Amino acid sequence: MKVEIQKSVLEGKVKAPSSKSMTHRALILGSLAKGKTTIISPLDSEDTQATSRVLEQIGIKQVKDRKWTIYGGDFKAPEERLFCHESGTTLRFMTAVSALVDGKCVMDGDEGLRRRPIKPLIDSLNQLGVKADSIYGYPPVTVHGKGKIPGGNTVIPGDISSQFVSAILLVSPLAENPIQVNISTRLESKPYVDMTIDAMKSFGIKAQKEKDYSYLKIPLGEYRPVSFNVEGDWSSAAFLIASGALLGDVTVSNLNIESNQADRQIIPILECMGACIEKGRDTINVTKSELKGIRYDMRDCPDLFPIIIALCSKAKGKSTLTGLKRLRIKESDRIKSMSLGLQKMGAEVILDEDFLRINGGELRGAVIDPFNDHRIAMSFGVLGMAVDGKTTITNSECVNKSYPGFWDCIEEIGADIRRF
Repeated sequence: MKVEIQKSVLEGKVKAPSSKSMTHRALILGSLAKGKTTIISPLDSEDTQATSRVLEQIGIKQVKDRKWTIYGGDFKAPEERLFCHESGTTLRFMTAVSALVDGKCVMDGDEGLRRRPIKPLIDSLNQLGVKADSIYGYPPVTVHGKGKIPGGNTVIPGDISSQFVSAILLVSPLAENPIQVNISTRLESKPYVDMTIDAMKSFGIKAQKEKDYSYLKIPLGEYRPVSFNVEGDWSSAAFLIASGALLGDVTVSNLNIESNQADRQIIPILECMGACIEKGRDTINVTKSELKGIRYDMRDCPDLFPIIIALCSKAKGKSTLTGLKRLRIKESDRIKSMSLGLQKMGAEVILDEDFLRINGGELRGAVIDPFNDHRIAMSFGVLGMAVDGKTTITNSECVNKSYPGFWDCIEEIGADIRRF
């Protein structure tokens, strides 16, 4: 499917979808807890369904309605490969969970997922006494589970993916011996690890972390089944909030203002750019503003890069975004994907391995290939409403990975969209 977008004025109130990251964590924790867990307000997306399906393959029974009910604590060896589609979270979390299965588990995925590294997690599991391997450090991954994790100390780099750390944290309480996770570099995307720790606490386990995140200790224990309410997703809300700053008067509800989610950082970034923002109890209101260029380190909120650089392309002056190295191993090479699209629209872009510099100015519509990356498609969807001419986004259904209702949502508040 393609969408064609033209200059628009947006006005209205929209509800942020539920958090994809927290839905993943609730599914995993509910499966590790013995008994019945209820997930309230889960996000139903391609990625969360991928996690749900592979959990079913290893014996976790589920009932899905408006709430999802998980019957956890009893794993079995799968009969087929655990196919994670394009979900990196599913791949990494399930690689660790598979160590608790008595039998062989093979995790695989689509072509894009096979380009995403997994070696640091495999090395960590091997250090903890679990036999795991892959081909040159990329999927498919094979875990030869014995139904238990011996435990001990492990070392993980913190500058490739925080999900390696989260994956080990999630399964650590069920090890035979206490686990200490030592981080060998500066931990990037720290808020995602904090989200994991928060979710574990909700299920009865309190992990301990050093202030500088150089190591984390996880006590042994059993997770308790709970009713878990999934909060709104700041990652998806960021596109709606940005649209208000560019295009009109938008209020986004269903947001925890005190959330540990990394992409809550959209608010201080927009404030630095001069956006008019009003915070409510669980709402954010943003009105069209004259934005100015910024310099910002994206290491702890990398998923915001596509929409922030889109905003910078319309801001007054020069912007420089740094800390981008890991963005080359996301669903697409996001530095390249955004640069190509912005250059098609007429932007002046200078890029390097770890930074991108752009001069804000007048842009024009273009045909945009999002490279099957949901965040690229949504970013150009927002930007397309702020430039002259028509913008066509191919493979626009890739937003289903995280925000299936995105196009409907912005259309309801005034976006000029045609689908074909």
